[in-house]
Amino acid sequence: MKDKVDPVVDEAIERLNMQDGPARRKLLKGAGLFSATAAASALISACTSSTNSKAGATKAVAGNFPSTPKWQFWFVNHVTTNQFFTPTQYGMADAAALLNLPTPKWGGSETSTVSQMTTYISTAVSAKADGIAVAVIDPNAFKQPIASAMSAGIPVLSYNADGSFSNGKAEIGSNRLAYVGQALYISGQQLGAKILSLLPGGGDIAIFIATPGSGNIQPRYDGAAATLAGKGFTIHEVATGATTGAEQPAIKAYLLGHKNLKGAFAVDGGSTEFLGTQLKAAGLTIPNGGFDTTGSSLPNIKAGLTDFVIYQDPYLQGFLPVVYMYLYNLSGGTIVPSDTDTGLSFIDKTSLGNYQVSSRFQGQTTAQKYIKRPTGAINNAQATTST
Repeated sequence: MKDKVDPVVDEAIERLNMQDGPARRKLLKGAGLFSATAAASALISACTSSTNSKAGATKAVAGNFPSTPKWQFWFVNHVTTNQFFTPTQYGMADAAALLNLPTPKWGGSETSTVSQMTTYISTAVSAKADGIAVAVIDPNAFKQPIASAMSAGIPVLSYNADGSFSNGKAEIGSNRLAYVGQALYISGQQLGAKILSLLPGGGDIAIFIATPGSGNIQPRYDGAAATLAGKGFTIHEVATGATTGAEQPAIKAYLLGHKNLKGAFAVDGGSTEFLGTQLKAAGLTIPNGGFDTTGSSLPNIKAGLTDFVIYQDPYLQGFLPVVYMYLYNLSGGTIVPSDTDTGLSFIDKTSLGNYQVSSRFQGQTTAQKYIKRPTGAINNAQATTST
């Protein structure tokens, strides 16, 4: 029968990657040593101490990147207190921590007031920001502030919104470096296609929108309306307001006064989260859905009150701009950020899965956690584009 190897000895051999040599054989046999176990423990301790010492020496460096200035990035937002952007703020903070940078500054407007946003851009420029990410909700108002920042040598990205659309054509209106966010007009077209599948016969429908004309959501409405044109639909565009406190009563009032609707949909997260419950309160059981995973939207899907939402990944809209601005600065401006579509995923009762798990990615908790992927096949629609 073979001699049993002490677990501590076995651990030392594995961790120190010992090959078949004198030291390994001594540990296995205890030859020439007062205790193989004691020796193995000492070796593991020395190894750990050395590793920790090296880690401490390089603590100020992010990964294998060189030490850099503590670049301060700024995010300019249109609804700074809206819970949709909680994951965005976690994403920018996580990327900054990963790169050993200070958490980006967060500001702008709580009510989609463009003048407040442009003032915040000017503040960032005056403070000599090392990079600015801005939600460009208007194609005209941000042209000059962004140009001024770029002229001052400050890289600017757009996120979540990138100007507007006219007849399906983008009107960006600024010389920002790149856009990180959903392809908004296309997401509206996909909403329209979904509505067609739910209501093939057409009819009166309402599409709720927080702030008509705003570059982050108007393209969705326009895309949906273009898809449904000539298909037998009468579409009512219903404004609900920039704050969630105003959206619920606006939806309630409209539904109570229009009980002949065949369907009700929304193009912003705030309106979507209240839609299912207000339909139930109004006694209406009709197809409905919208965007994002905020508030009660996912519970409403689980409860059968909402048919679907379209997900755009707000976490990535915070995380990626930080990485892009970091690489732009690190590379001397040679790694230029690329336009990035953060996604267009339909979530319904069959695909809720891990979206329901409390996480920073969905903004429900501050805790960092690893969420295990489901086992088995990865289901994804056939890819149709490489850009």
